[in-house]
Amino acid sequence: MDDLTRTGATGLGPLADDDRRDRGRRPDGPRAKGPKREAGILVVGLGRFGSAIAATLDRLGQDVLAVERDPDLVAQWSGRIPLVEADATNPEALEQVGARDFSVAVVGVGSYLEASVLITGNLVDMGTPQIWAKAISNEHARILQRIGAHHVVLPEADAGSRVAHLVSGKMLDYIEVEDGFTIVKMKPPRETQGFTIGQSKIRERYGVTVIGVKSPGIDFVYATPETRIAANDLLIVSGHAELLERFAARP
Repeated sequence: MDDLTRTGATGLGPLADDDRRDRGRRPDGPRAKGPKREAGILVVGLGRFGSAIAATLDRLGQDVLAVERDPDLVAQWSGRIPLVEADATNPEALEQVGARDFSVAVVGVGSYLEASVLITGNLVDMGTPQIWAKAISNEHARILQRIGAHHVVLPEADAGSRVAHLVSGKMLDYIEVEDGFTIVKMKPPRETQGFTIGQSKIRERYGVTVIGVKSPGIDFVYATPETRIAANDLLIVSGHAELLERFAARP
């Protein structure tokens, strides 16, 4: 099978006709040079991780192109997202799909370490401005970082850490931003219920900041000292992870 085979036209989503014909050329035909796609996103690999990213980006109207070498996955996603069948471990195949034109690339191949490293290395050699790569272990992540991936994601480790925080207290959602700074969605401790944020002195007593409050049937509102907290409200709170854990553990 050739390194590159374009799927049927129904799978091209928002791509223009000229661009379809251009990206549909096989490796033995020249690819016309076009302007650099400043916002284009290339997604390599259509496993659970890559397909979720590609499908979401396409639904949001982003200029996205997926690359997959498994014919079964290509058939599964054909007609649903812009898609090319190609072996991205081959730099010539990446050139043919126009990988240089994309400002962001996501390497969703994680289970096959050699393929993950080769694809990431190819994108680094092409000078892709932003490369996001999936890793399945800390060792895998270190390799990807050393060869030039700008952002490395460990989905299972991140999800496990997040779930551990959620099952241990009142937290309903948990996002660690960086260096321990975290944003959580949680139920309000009993001592804050019926009082305004100013009266509860949450910042002074617990070192965390209530960003907003969501009451049932009412739109989210940004919190002020006058915002009153009810028992059935949800709080959006930010701060250091340890301080948030203590606040969420309050009865």
